[in-house]
Amino acid sequence: MLKGNAIVGQSGGPTSVINASLAGVIDAAVRSKTIDRIFGMRFGIEGVLNDFLLDLGAESPQTLKGLRMTPSSALGSSRLKLKEEHFEPILRKLKRYDIRHFFMIGGNDTMDTIHRVVEYAREHGYEMHGVGVCKTVDNDLFGVDHTPGFPSAARYVALSVLQGGLLARDMQRVDQFTIFQTVGRSAGWLPAAAACAKRSPADAPHIILMPERPFQLDAFLEAVSEAHRKYGFVSIVCGEGITNQDGSPVSASQVKDNFQNVEFGAMGGTSVAMVLHRIISQRFGWRGEFQVTESLLMCAADRAVKLDFDEAYGCGREAVRLAEQGVQGVMVTIERASKPGEPYRSQFGTIPLRDVANAARPMPDKFIHRDGMFVTKAFLDYVRPLVGELPAYADLTIKRAKP
Repeated sequence: MLKGNAIVGQSGGPTSVINASLAGVIDAAVRSKTIDRIFGMRFGIEGVLNDFLLDLGAESPQTLKGLRMTPSSALGSSRLKLKEEHFEPILRKLKRYDIRHFFMIGGNDTMDTIHRVVEYAREHGYEMHGVGVCKTVDNDLFGVDHTPGFPSAARYVALSVLQGGLLARDMQRVDQFTIFQTVGRSAGWLPAAAACAKRSPADAPHIILMPERPFQLDAFLEAVSEAHRKYGFVSIVCGEGITNQDGSPVSASQVKDNFQNVEFGAMGGTSVAMVLHRIISQRFGWRGEFQVTESLLMCAADRAVKLDFDEAYGCGREAVRLAEQGVQGVMVTIERASKPGEPYRSQFGTIPLRDVANAARPMPDKFIHRDGMFVTKAFLDYVRPLVGELPAYADLTIKRAKP
């Protein structure tokens, strides 16, 4: 067993349950016989570079208990892309604090950071175990059934489209269409989750646009016209990263982050919802509205799923357990242990960091309708146990009264 201190950081975008994973790491580390102290990185890997570490073992039990239900990233996040000149000072700081267990909670870029730091340490004769804890609302990490944060964000989307769909239906004489945009650069898991809101063909959403399928203008406009003809209004959900057939973003944004990911809707670009709004208005002359939630679905603890909190916390504890056993260079994963139709069950697994780093997991073809603008029953079977039951609202019997 490798004895010494441990460090944990959070990176990338937050989720409603990322702090539950942090609490799991802290709780397990405090009880560990191989870990003496547990430190936290202030603002991700920048906290190591800037020698800004927190003594997490000194936090009160009340704080740690509350942390399990607190949204956003309590340690502070970062999107720093490591360069070669960063590794030597990082290793020097880690040695200074006798860090032998290196944990980070995040997505594929975060797993890349862990992998590179631990490999650099190994190449320079310093033994350190690195274990990643999966996280992302996008649900696009390779090798998982789903990621902590996705179920709660998916529920946020489903509830928003359910409730906004009622508004759109009843305000159709004012606004003939609505567009709800979700985050997600290259995968359609979140916009697809809106389908949970649909109980009947007339219910929102009518059209779901996912990055896995190229945007086809003529087919889209035909679908918009058909939905309006049938239902009197049109509800559209789109992922921020949908692209044209030539691969260019529909949003036309050219702003990129430090990892060269396009920042859709950032300064210098236009949100895809605004583009679609303009297309529909110009084609049909209708009035409509668009809703761009951006990071709200990443921190809405009031709509979070208990299952999500529990699995996120368990992932954090599992990471420490693996490190204690000498397992390193892996990310903790959630695997579905139940079959369709059975009560939902999950278990933890692992995947090598090198297989996750900088890789993405799009929605499989079996989850996407053949027209590319909705989902299949297979996807609903997959996502509904994660989202949970949605409210059943009352509908009036729309029948003209007689005198």
